[in-house]
Amino acid sequence: MSNLRLIARLDVKGPNLIKGIQLEGLRVVGNPQAFATRYYQQGVDEIVYMDAVASLYDRETLGRIVSETAQNVFIPITVGGGLRSLEDVHAMLRAGADKVALNSAATQKPELIGDIARTFGSQCMVLQIDAKRKPGGGWEAFRDCGREHTGLDVIEWARRGAELGAGEILLTSIDCEGMRRGFDTELVKAVSAAVSIPVIASGGYGEFDHLTKVVSAGADAVALAYALHYDRVTIPDIRSQALAAGLPVRSIAR
Repeated sequence: MSNLRLIARLDVKGPNLIKGIQLEGLRVVGNPQAFATRYYQQGVDEIVYMDAVASLYDRETLGRIVSETAQNVFIPITVGGGLRSLEDVHAMLRAGADKVALNSAATQKPELIGDIARTFGSQCMVLQIDAKRKPGGGWEAFRDCGREHTGLDVIEWARRGAELGAGEILLTSIDCEGMRRGFDTELVKAVSAAVSIPVIASGGYGEFDHLTKVVSAGADAVALAYALHYDRVTIPDIRSQALAAGLPVRSIAR
């Protein structure tokens, strides 16, 4: 397999970096640009900025955060939350983003996935799926930061998104997000088996063993938030443990 990517996920609300549990109970953590710069200096592979309130109120704030980050951070930056058109995507790319993540708009207008892939390249189009287990088995995709049902089966939706042109999938388990008890490896395994594009596992990291289990389930990348924001672990810690365990992360000379 290609290198396992270690990604820092930064959820933002207005000018602040925030963190929640199961996408709720949001708490202010600090300045997003400062945290992004710190993770870049530690050697993280990518940054993901996710607008937790879909930026209905202040699109300029998110653009400014991206623009300021791009001046100091020279790794891929993905931006998601509230992007609804090619114009929105173009504005974020112009601000300094390398990729965009779409959830709500994609579920409501799936053809937008193909429009973005054709206009900017499939590598730019990340399908964000917020998944919640269904009582009878399987998972349903949610939109609006996990607040609204879509009725879409996650596996079928992932497969369709890939067919429409998505270059990768950012897969968040709502049930595991912020709980620090491990990823939903069954979910990751099912989605990874259904698509041929990379899957980023998000939601649940608490200790290194969780990383090895989700990689075994098929994750091509892992997004970390709480553990990094609250200094429970650093990127160099994870990278050295991963190398020692034989995981294919990139080696960084220091």
